[in-house]
Amino acid sequence: MNSSQQAVYDDTVVRQFSIMAVVWGVVGMLVGVIIASQLAWPELNFGIPWLTYGRLRPLHTNAVIFAFGGCALFATSYYVVQRTCHTALFLPKLAAFTFWGWQLVILAAAVSLPLGFTQGKEYAELEWPIDILIAVVWVAYAVVFFGTVGTRKVKHIYVANWFYGAFIIAVALLHIVNSAAIPSGMMKSYSAYAGAQDAMVQWWYGHNAVGFFLTAGFLGMMYYFIPKQAGRPVYSYRLSIVHFWALIFTYMWAGPHHLHYTALPDWTQSLGMVFSLVLLAPSWGGMINGIMTLSGAWHKLRDDPILRFLIVSLSFYGMSTFEGPMMAIKTVNALSHYTDWTVGHVHSGALGWVGLVSMGSLYFLIPKLFGRKDMFSVKAIEVHFWLATIGIVLYIAAMWIAGVMQGLMWRAINADGTLTYTFVESVKATYPFYVIRVGGGLLYLAGMLIMLWNVVKTATSGHTATVAIPAPAHA
Repeated sequence: MNSSQQAVYDDTVVRQFSIMAVVWGVVGMLVGVIIASQLAWPELNFGIPWLTYGRLRPLHTNAVIFAFGGCALFATSYYVVQRTCHTALFLPKLAAFTFWGWQLVILAAAVSLPLGFTQGKEYAELEWPIDILIAVVWVAYAVVFFGTVGTRKVKHIYVANWFYGAFIIAVALLHIVNSAAIPSGMMKSYSAYAGAQDAMVQWWYGHNAVGFFLTAGFLGMMYYFIPKQAGRPVYSYRLSIVHFWALIFTYMWAGPHHLHYTALPDWTQSLGMVFSLVLLAPSWGGMINGIMTLSGAWHKLRDDPILRFLIVSLSFYGMSTFEGPMMAIKTVNALSHYTDWTVGHVHSGALGWVGLVSMGSLYFLIPKLFGRKDMFSVKAIEVHFWLATIGIVLYIAAMWIAGVMQGLMWRAINADGTLTYTFVESVKATYPFYVIRVGGGLLYLAGMLIMLWNVVKTATSGHTATVAIPAPAHA
């Protein structure tokens, strides 16, 4: 892309979202370390109701998913859609509204959740006024993104935009349907659904929040930033199209696997299990496509820490999307459900896939946005990579071991039919693994703090260079 084209792009909103992704990443992961510590040492809530695990846990999930992950998705989608469509953002003032509106959503969550205002729905805890604001911001986001695609200067729509587009449409549909509620006060409402239907709609939303917010959107990142950083075309463009259609068709049906052995009709549970198993194929197709993009360029992994972030994220994506379908099998689920194995699975995807691919993409983006060739410290990226990777392995290994142990202890039966262990004994046996998890989380947070320092130094040292360079600047 030549420099004169670069000059027409509207990157102000991309810069804002990129910086805030890193800031919210630190905040969300700090809260995660606090609640992990509370599980090991419960007195750490200091008897303050706003700092109890039950209030901070939804704050942690919302901060890392919607604040950190959301800002990374906004930043990268706005950057990628301009470059691949060879045009500036459609309605830049509306794009600016999406930035300020999204920050307002995050602040509203940060205030309301510790105060105890919640709908009690996983990943959809926020009360109805905030839900309405989310819907308004999201519709504005859709207008900007699809408007930019619609005014593109090239005929072709690059595959990354297909994934971003699917994520935007699906999340709008999921959020609006699942959040349907009857208000009974400024910060209180009742779900429009009841009983098993409410659970079904919630996990249709809950699993597809993983499927579209935390998978399709980040696959858009993968399909743009891995080829760019590797300096090679995507391994198979045909496979990327098959991957797209297979993934978005299959994901929508997998939600009932969260409700095995519940009041949900048995056929619905089985349908969720079957589609979860089918999901393995498109997920691994995408992972293979990303990793094989490095064919002929494997040596770059030795001295390119950004590429390492991106490729290792794919290995975690492949592992998580193997583990998920396996855990959806009813007999496996009978052992894993309600245990910390589920927590390990979620975090192998969240820390390993979403976290690393976001960090790699932001490390690619930020120097370019602030007129620098590289990040302020490439060595710091290297240190961040190893801290994050070791932290993830400690975290998920501890949770896997704890989870399998819990499942086996809970189902152990004496010869006379009584339970071998009390629940308290399983909690006591889990304690060492909770301490290891805190250690893993601290390493991951330390890496994120290093990233924040590196990003601030890059932005402040590169900003003057950006101002000084006239319009036809280097890319």
